[in-house]
Amino acid sequence: MLFQVSAALLDACVLALLLKEDTYGYVLTQNAKEILNVSESTLYPVLRRLQKEGNLTVYDKPFDGRNRRYYQITDSGKEKLIDYKTQWNKYKETVDKILLGGT
Repeated sequence: MLFQVSAALLDACVLALLLKEDTYGYVLTQNAKEILNVSESTLYPVLRRLQKEGNLTVYDKPFDGRNRRYYQITDSGKEKLIDYKTQWNKYKETVDKILLGGT
């Protein structure tokens, strides 16, 4: 992607991915990397920050003798995602008006 991904946009994308289902870090980072040009080293601090802010919870689940750390969106995270979507639509409309001559 040519355009830089801001921290807020990255947060919104991570929350949106987790809205679909709980998932563990590796799968989440791979899903995000398919959509955005970001590295795993960029996403793990985002996950920690979202958790610290109360937008995510984590839990461990055993798999093949090891634990996988799963991330789950909280009610606070869902509210934050709604706010991000509202702000994104406003931003997108503004940019569309400039770039595309849209309404």
